[in-house]
Amino acid sequence: MKHTFIAASLGAMVLGIAGTTGAQAETIGACLITKTDTNPFFVKMKEGATAKAKELGIELKSYAGRIDGDSESQVAAIETCIVDGAKGILITASDTKGIVPAVQQARDAGLLVIALDTPLEPIDSADATFATDNFLAGELIGQWAAATLGDEAKNAKIAMLDLAVSQPSVGVLRDQGFLQGFGIDLKDPGKWGDEDDPRIVGNEVTAGNEEGGRTAMENLLQKDPGINVVYTINEPAAAGAYEALKAVGRENDVLIVSVDGGCPGVQNIADGVIGATSQQYPLLMASLGIEAIAAWAKDGTKPTNTEGKDFFDTGVALVTDQPVDGVPSIDTKEGMDKCWG
Repeated sequence: MKHTFIAASLGAMVLGIAGTTGAQAETIGACLITKTDTNPFFVKMKEGATAKAKELGIELKSYAGRIDGDSESQVAAIETCIVDGAKGILITASDTKGIVPAVQQARDAGLLVIALDTPLEPIDSADATFATDNFLAGELIGQWAAATLGDEAKNAKIAMLDLAVSQPSVGVLRDQGFLQGFGIDLKDPGKWGDEDDPRIVGNEVTAGNEEGGRTAMENLLQKDPGINVVYTINEPAAAGAYEALKAVGRENDVLIVSVDGGCPGVQNIADGVIGATSQQYPLLMASLGIEAIAAWAKDGTKPTNTEGKDFFDTGVALVTDQPVDGVPSIDTKEGMDKCWG
């Protein structure tokens, strides 16, 4: 876990908050805006934000899109938070470019805006970003898949199950990290789908849910029934892909890799549904975000990153019960100890 430096940089900001009177603390309002309120990742993020807000005496209001990709609802939520006089906003943006004008409106109104998990484009459109290193998360599962296949990696037939047509930053970073880890030329690393490696069967979008994963997998199997590697944006999409493969009797001879590290996903690794996943830590992202808003409300202090990255790295770990040389990993027992959802 790479969050020691975050605790150091934010610890000083949180000092003194406990000494704030209850009446004063109750006047601090904050907003959490997630992509959906059903994905276990965002459910756990909300739990983390709610617990920390209660601890610090902050009034938290939560909003979510109807589905992953519903940016209009997120824009409306930002506008509501401004009108309500909130001191800060935590947001996982569905449209990482399209949301920027609304975010700027909030910042102009004096709100601290922190991106969680999904960096805005450009990343400095938010005051700070607390996130998994999503490129590294993808790279780890790509390296694992290539090493697991060994010499057969050169003959792989890869299905890419991405997030959304708008290509939000989190989807691009994970996709491109996976391809680099697998040894595929990225062309333009700022987008997916421009690669010309013949091993890539195609890209389909899933909206990050099980139904979308199933449909995307069915579409790509029609294109090439011989697919033997499946990259998925997250574990709900991976579960859907598995069901599509099972329907055609291919569930036991295809490698599925993913990102999230939720308890159902880690259990799916133990059960042989997923080969490996990169685990991220939404509780940490959310609690650190609330601490930052509290500090901002107290004395105008903004988070300071001392690691030299343009975001606060909340850590990532590859989870698999089939470790390979050269790719650091933890097993499902440790993964279950650290999982969420």
